[in-house]
Amino acid sequence: MKAIILSAGQGRRLLPLTERIPKCLLTVQGQSLIRWQIDALTRCGIEDIVVVVGFGADQLESRLAEFAGSQRIRTLYNPFYASTDNLVSCWVARAEMQEEFLLLNGDTLFEMPVLERLLAAPLHPVTLAIDCKDRYDDDDMKVIRDGGRLVHVGKKLPLDRVDAESIGMMTFRGNGPRLFRESLERALRNPQALKQWYLSLIDDLANSGVVWTQSIEGLGWAEVDCPADLERASRQAAGWVDANQSRSACA
Repeated sequence: MKAIILSAGQGRRLLPLTERIPKCLLTVQGQSLIRWQIDALTRCGIEDIVVVVGFGADQLESRLAEFAGSQRIRTLYNPFYASTDNLVSCWVARAEMQEEFLLLNGDTLFEMPVLERLLAAPLHPVTLAIDCKDRYDDDDMKVIRDGGRLVHVGKKLPLDRVDAESIGMMTFRGNGPRLFRESLERALRNPQALKQWYLSLIDDLANSGVVWTQSIEGLGWAEVDCPADLERASRQAAGWVDANQSRSACA
């Protein structure tokens, strides 16, 4: 499976931390966000990795070259990153979506079992990783399900029907890549799509019954959008590091 990481944005809500570096290069427990992602992908056997870059592209490409090992890491440049949302980053990467792939946001920090659980999910055209909690706020990418099938995903959903949130990671298998590519091509004929999230297309595809969900409830992940998120992510990652060290010592 191929992984496509969307990392074109600056992360303005993290200013001044992102004044000179893209969000995905911010450090958590001594390691950049994107390095955490690539390490997890590699340990799960995914070594064909495409990173969509934009803000700070030269800097990010240089860093990617520094820690590329057995992985095949390539980059695609989104020249519209400053004025568009991540649907356009997906459109830039559409040629890479010919076969099954994993799509993830460059600001999602997660422990490896999250990825393992998503990859082990039953095969569906599209599978969205979701988590559950007691309360959802305005900034959450909220989810409504019918059993395991996705009904809706978006930020402006009726709270009395919301029962999960998207963590910014999904797989496309079978005819899923084709369906998503076709959705991208249709969407970009409308100028309004320049300001849309790619999950708006997943919401549309859900109407045809091809989008399913995989819960990663109980596992660790964090979306890094603001300084408080970065602090929380650092605390979480410290626990993963300690756990890994304990397992290594026992081995």
